[in-house]
Amino acid sequence: MPNLNDLNALHLPTGSCPQQMIVSAGKRHPLRPVKPDGEVYRRFDARLGMWVSLRTLDIEQDLVRFNCWQNNPRVASFWQEEGSLEQHRDYLSKLEADPHTLTLIGCFDDQPFAYFEAYWAKEDRIAPFYDAADYDRGIHMLVGEENHRGPHKVVSWLSALVHYLFLDDPRTQRVVAEPRADNAKMIGYMQDQGFRCEKEFDFPHKRAALMVLGREVFFDRCELA
Repeated sequence: MPNLNDLNALHLPTGSCPQQMIVSAGKRHPLRPVKPDGEVYRRFDARLGMWVSLRTLDIEQDLVRFNCWQNNPRVASFWQEEGSLEQHRDYLSKLEADPHTLTLIGCFDDQPFAYFEAYWAKEDRIAPFYDAADYDRGIHMLVGEENHRGPHKVVSWLSALVHYLFLDDPRTQRVVAEPRADNAKMIGYMQDQGFRCEKEFDFPHKRAALMVLGREVFFDRCELA
């Protein structure tokens, strides 16, 4: 396993909470830490010659950008979250108040290009569909800027996002995702990064592929530059 000190990354930890089990919305899960604010991860990607970083979403700063991205037909075909500024303000405000979801903006050289949601799987709608562990994290991903699409960029931001989640809490042993089962391009990108497709299953709104990446697999294959 590579030495984390050699990975040229800065992660600002939220601090692992001592385990305290609680029940919310009928689900028993660990009490989650207070969500961070501001930049949480930064790494220089030597292959791209760019900084890749993650910061928490700020509704006032990012609302117009988020609205523009969600109303892009390419994005809307997968997210199905088209709407007005006020609809998106309400959407983001609910997530901001939800302790199980962290909203993030991905940046290259400090220029926003993507929106991510990182969630605790145990409290999420995905939990009934697999044996979710207490500290599994899940991800939703949206690249909004056309000039930052493509496999070479996915390698950079997807590895950064997963790296952040594994560093954020050492008890996290798996990162999961549930892209639409017919999104072959995204599934292929994820498999290139070590995710495996465990199965397909049906959400009310889509047929999904359960993608899983274990901590050991990630660090064994780690090629962060």
